[in-house]
Amino acid sequence: MMSPRNLFITALLPLCLLFMSFYAKSTEFVVVVNKSNAINALSKREIIDIYMGRYLTFPDGETSKPLDLPAQSTLKNDFYLQLVNKNEQKINAYWARLLFSGRAKPPTPSTSVEDAINKIIASQFAIGYIPVSQVTDAVKVVYTFD
Repeated sequence: MMSPRNLFITALLPLCLLFMSFYAKSTEFVVVVNKSNAINALSKREIIDIYMGRYLTFPDGETSKPLDLPAQSTLKNDFYLQLVNKNEQKINAYWARLLFSGRAKPPTPSTSVEDAINKIIASQFAIGYIPVSQVTDAVKVVYTFD
C-alpha cells in the first residue's frame, strides 16, 4: 500500500509533465520589418535595445517604430519571455517607470498579428514580432529566435 506522500507524488507527476509540455510548446517568433527597410539582420541585443526603449533607431540610424501584439495575449507574453526573460506584467512595470521619467515610450500596440503585419507592410520604419507560422513574403525576417 502506498503512503499518502507517495500517492500525492504519483498523482502530481503527470500534471507536472503536462505543464512542462505546454511550456515547451511556446510560440516560435521571428522579428520582421518592411521589405524596403535597408536592415537585413539584427542581433538579439539590437532587438532588446529597440523593444526596451534604449534606442529609437535601427543600427543604420533610421527611425524604428516597434509594434507590440495585443496586451494580455499569450503571444506578447511569450515574446518578452523569449526576448528578456520577463513576463508581460514585469514589462508593463518597466514601461510605467520609463513613462513616468519621460525617457521613452513603449512600442505601439496592435490589435492582432494581422494588424501588426499590415502596419509593417505600410511603414518602412516599422518592426514587429510575429509567430513564424504567419510569415509571408510581404515582410522581411531580420531575426529568428534559437
